[in-house]
Amino acid sequence: MASFNKVILLGNLTRDPEVRYTTGGSAVCDITLAVNYQWTDKRSNERKEEVSFIDVTLWGRTAEIAGEYLGKGRPVLIEGRLQQDKWDDKETGQKRSKLKVVADAMQLLGGKAEGGGGGGGNAAPRSNTGRPAAAPTRSNDGYGDSDSGRTPDQTFYDDMPPSGGDDVPF
Repeated sequence: MASFNKVILLGNLTRDPEVRYTTGGSAVCDITLAVNYQWTDKRSNERKEEVSFIDVTLWGRTAEIAGEYLGKGRPVLIEGRLQQDKWDDKETGQKRSKLKVVADAMQLLGGKAEGGGGGGGNAAPRSNTGRPAAAPTRSNDGYGDSDSGRTPDQTFYDDMPPSGGDDVPF
């Protein structure tokens, strides 16, 4: 029988991430995402919302990036797989289990103004010279200077600091 174990989540962090290291030196970071599901109740025609809190484990460089750039309230996209942890409860002796997501990939979303900044998340980007680079200019609608005549993508890429450095971790 074939099986498929893939999860894609888009949500906001419920707390600041904390990175720790295994005895072998691998970074590990546990985060919790709040993900919303919205629907309309057909009986009352009322808009309803349900929030789920999902535990996610990140490993290696991805865990370090999460600790550096993520913070409480920050939106993030996670791709991963489901894993069930099983243990015996020390107090009751009963068998316990919990379903969590082990991340394979993480995409940072939003800008510095959205959500909290993780440790280092508020640092200004640096150019190849080591001096702070100018941040991309954006208007309130996210499309840069509306009088420039440039498309949104051109505005974003034209205003980015030069590449070639090791400043961008992903």
